[in-house]
Amino acid sequence: MKLRSKATRIQLADFHSAPMRAFHMAWLAFFVCFFGWFGIAPLMPVIREEFHLTKTQIGNLTIASVAITVLVRLGIGWVCDRIGPRRAYTWLLTLGALPLMGVGLAHDYATFLVFRLAIGAIGASFVITQYHTSVMFAPNVVGAANATAAGWGNLGGGVTQMVMPLLFGAFVSMGAQAWLGWRMAMFVPGLVMFLIGLAYYKLTQDTADGDFKELRLNQNRSASKNFLAACRDFRVWALSVIYGACFGMELTIDNIAALYFTDYFHLALTAAGVVAGSFGMMNLFARALGGVVSDKLHACFGLRGRIWLLGATICLEGLALMLFSRMKVLPLAVASMMLAGLFIKMSNGATYSLVPFVNKRALGAVAGIVGAGGNVGSVLAGFLFKGSMPWTKALFVLGMTITAISVIALFIRFSPKEEQAAEAEIRARTLGTLEPVPVLVD
Repeated sequence: MKLRSKATRIQLADFHSAPMRAFHMAWLAFFVCFFGWFGIAPLMPVIREEFHLTKTQIGNLTIASVAITVLVRLGIGWVCDRIGPRRAYTWLLTLGALPLMGVGLAHDYATFLVFRLAIGAIGASFVITQYHTSVMFAPNVVGAANATAAGWGNLGGGVTQMVMPLLFGAFVSMGAQAWLGWRMAMFVPGLVMFLIGLAYYKLTQDTADGDFKELRLNQNRSASKNFLAACRDFRVWALSVIYGACFGMELTIDNIAALYFTDYFHLALTAAGVVAGSFGMMNLFARALGGVVSDKLHACFGLRGRIWLLGATICLEGLALMLFSRMKVLPLAVASMMLAGLFIKMSNGATYSLVPFVNKRALGAVAGIVGAGGNVGSVLAGFLFKGSMPWTKALFVLGMTITAISVIALFIRFSPKEEQAAEAEIRARTLGTLEPVPVLVD
C-alpha cells in the first residue's frame, strides 16, 4: 500500500486537512498527557508533608513516574503499526485518565507509589504523537512537524508546574483542606484527558489517505519482523542512548525542579512552581527550533547535517548542566537552567528529526525504542537523586556523562542509497512530481 498525500507545508491556521488536524490533535493530546504526567511534581512539597516521605521514597517516586513508560513506549510503537495512531491514542488517553482521576484514593506511600507508576504509562503518548506526524508530513518538513508537535506537547510539563499550585490554592481557598485540595486538583487533568481521547477518535484519521483499517495497511506485513529489523539496527540504539541523554534529562528536571528550588533556594511552593515551569515553557520554541534547524541543515548537507546538529546540541547540553550545578545565586541558577533547557529541547527535536529516516517500514518500532531510551535515561538519573549524593553533585555528574555521550552521534551513518532516497523524495514533493512512496509496509 502506498501513501501519496503527505503534507509538504505546515499551515498552522489549517484545521481542515487531515495532516493538520492530526498535527493539532497530536500536540494537544500530548500536552494534556504531559500536564497530567507531571501534575504531581509541583505538589510534592504538600504530598511529602502528608505522607511523611523520605528522600529515598521521593527518589523511588521519581523513578516510578518514568520507569513503566519504558515498557509502554516499546510496545506502543508496535501497536501503532498494527491498529494505527488514531485508535492507539484514543485507548491510551481514555485508559490513562483513570489513574489520574483515581490518584486521590492514595492514602500512604505504597498506594501513592502504585498510582504514580500507573500514571507513568501515559508518557507513551509521545511515541504516538511522533508516529502520527511522521506519516502525515513529507521529508522536507517532517523534522519541524515532529519537533513542533512534541515541543508544544512538552509545554504541558511547564504549564503544569505553574497551574497545579494555583489550582490547588483555588480549592484550598474554597475551603478544602490541603489533603483534599491536591486530590481535587489532580482529578481535573484526568477528566480533560478522557474528553480529549474521545475527540481524538472523532477528529483524526491514521494517514492523509485514510485509516489503516480502510487502507488495509495492517495486512500482508509482519509488524514483528519489522520490530526485529529495528532491533538489529545500531542507529536505533545509538539514537535511543542519545535520547536518554536529552529527553531523559528533561523528565528528570521536570520531576526535581520544584523541590530543588524549594530546598536549595528556599522558594515558596508557587514561586518554585513558576521557576520550574519556565524550564518546561521553553518547549514553546526550543524543541521546534531543533527540528527547523535540522531540516535546514538537511537541505544543505543531507542527513549528515542532521547528525552534526544532534552531536553539537547534546555536547552543549552537558556543558550547560555542569554550569547549572555550580550556580549558588538564584538568578544565575535560573539562567543556567534555561540555557541547559535550550540545548536539551533542541536535542530532543534533532533526535526525532532523524527517526523517520532510519527505517520507514518499522517507523513505529524505531520511534518506540528511541522514545523508551528517553525514559531509561531518566530512570538511571533518578538513582543519583535518591541516595546521599547532593543534588548539585548529581547534576554535575550527569553533565559530564552527557558530554561524553555526544560522541556517539559521530557513529550514526546513512548509506548513499538512503541519502539519495531522502533527497529524491524531497525534490519530488517540491516539484509536485512525487511518485507514491512506500511507508510502513513490506
